[in-house]
Amino acid sequence: MSPDRVPPLGGTTDSLWLGVLAAAAGRCQCRGACGKSHAKDGGRCQREHGGYQQHHGGGTVRLIVAPANPADLLLPPHRTAALPKRHLAAWCPPCHDGARTLARRHQHATTPAAEPDALFDL
Repeated sequence: MSPDRVPPLGGTTDSLWLGVLAAAAGRCQCRGACGKSHAKDGGRCQREHGGYQQHHGGGTVRLIVAPANPADLLLPPHRTAALPKRHLAAWCPPCHDGARTLARRHQHATTPAAEPDALFDL
């Protein structure tokens, strides 16, 4: 296996990571959930696993596997780990971070403010 295809985690997750990466053809699957239109790239992020990224510090692109639905990026790790392959996507770190940030902002904007706990009835 080439170094560009080495899974980031060991154990049983290797086949899951490889399966998601293969379904994505080794390319980030973001289609704008990060806040960028990716318009000049046909609507999909152009970053490929093992490729070089010019921005965000440069270096080699290492795709990660995370929930495909941006709202699910906010799930706790134990719930994310239980998601089936069909609910996962390959993300480059900048798109993953951008999508999580936007999902968090949306969650804060749509969640009603909690009522303060009443310690004392007045």
